[in-house]
Amino acid sequence: MTKTDGTIALFWFRRDLRLEDNVGLFHALKSGHSVLPVFILDKNILGMLEERHDRRLSFIHGALEALQERIAATGSSLLVLHGTPEEAMRQLIAEYDVRAVYANRDYEPYAVERDRQIGLMLEKSGVPFHTLKDQVIFEKNEVVKSDGTPYTVFTPYSKAWKKKLTQGELILSPSEQLMGNFLKTGPLPLPTLEALGFTRTDMLFKPPEINTGIIAGYHKTRNIPSIEGTTRLGIHLRFGTVSIRRLVAAAIPLSEVWLNELIWREFFMSILWHFPHVVDNSFKKKYDNISWRNNEEEFERWCNGMTGYPIVDAGMRELNATGFMHNRVRMITAGFLTKHLLIDWRWGEAYFAARLLDYELSSNNGNWQWSSGSGCDAAPYFRVFNPSEQTRKFDPDLVYVRRWVPEHETPDYPRMVVDHALARERALKTYREGIR
Repeated sequence: MTKTDGTIALFWFRRDLRLEDNVGLFHALKSGHSVLPVFILDKNILGMLEERHDRRLSFIHGALEALQERIAATGSSLLVLHGTPEEAMRQLIAEYDVRAVYANRDYEPYAVERDRQIGLMLEKSGVPFHTLKDQVIFEKNEVVKSDGTPYTVFTPYSKAWKKKLTQGELILSPSEQLMGNFLKTGPLPLPTLEALGFTRTDMLFKPPEINTGIIAGYHKTRNIPSIEGTTRLGIHLRFGTVSIRRLVAAAIPLSEVWLNELIWREFFMSILWHFPHVVDNSFKKKYDNISWRNNEEEFERWCNGMTGYPIVDAGMRELNATGFMHNRVRMITAGFLTKHLLIDWRWGEAYFAARLLDYELSSNNGNWQWSSGSGCDAAPYFRVFNPSEQTRKFDPDLVYVRRWVPEHETPDYPRMVVDHALARERALKTYREGIR
């Protein structure tokens, strides 16, 4: 295949589907080359999706359409390819005189190995591969103890994180101001979801809105699942349709509680980076000795929101219907699965991973291990949430429960899968025996 005239740089969109304050894109557009923006619909990832109507893929496709509309207005185009990253890069190098590839760093194990392999391939072709920090404020070893070892407890990590933060970390990269440096190609078609073997869902892409009112009142509303008391920005952070720097800058004057949520995200990313064994194993290795019951029928009842515990069932039904679950209810449902039913946290983690719109490996893993007691800085094993007490605290008028479990308090509602007092004693005994 004959190469096109002129040298170019590629910018490889991944978890950064925006033009504003995109560090890697900013450096690509400043490189002196015309920039071809590229997105790869990775067959390796798509092949792992359980459903042909995955809401997250609809969100990504909508975000790509929004990007394409803005890039096309400059006489340029986003190029979307379907294949493995290696196949796509080989095709691009064959078609274009590529002098550099830019991308923002990702820290999940698959992404790290993918980028290592792509870097080696590009090096053999004489093409430098520049990766930059964009999806976090601090990465890798930037927030560690004075002796260089990683923090494994959140509070000292968060204090060190805040102490290290300066205005420099919050300077935005004005990538959207350099869009005239995109390669002039004319519009290139985006593959449809149907052409990829998927169907469009009810999930529509909407640009992120930073609701300062919700952020300012977050400490009062964050635990009440019946109201819009959280920002719903998780999916935008997951796919990078909003910049972490913008969110931190918004949080600082309004809410330390909400800022801490952003820091928890980076804490769990740090844990995953420094302790990659947590992907498949407990952070506290002795917790791998727990004798889980792993009753498949009870797991199905949990998955389908039929446990007989209304707050648990409401959360699971909300997740199944929308891809979202309120943060407080995530804690309740996770604790119920691991403590009341004594089902391996990995089962629940995988179920959430397949359905949460805002799924991130590090946070999902960290939160599940927190709930089961097996993680760093985790809830102690003897803390067993009482779902009825949690309901009285956070949904006293049963507004949330009635929304998702309308048959509550009717003969059609299933009996409790297990008695709370019995389950608590069983959990304490099983955990004590497993970790001694």
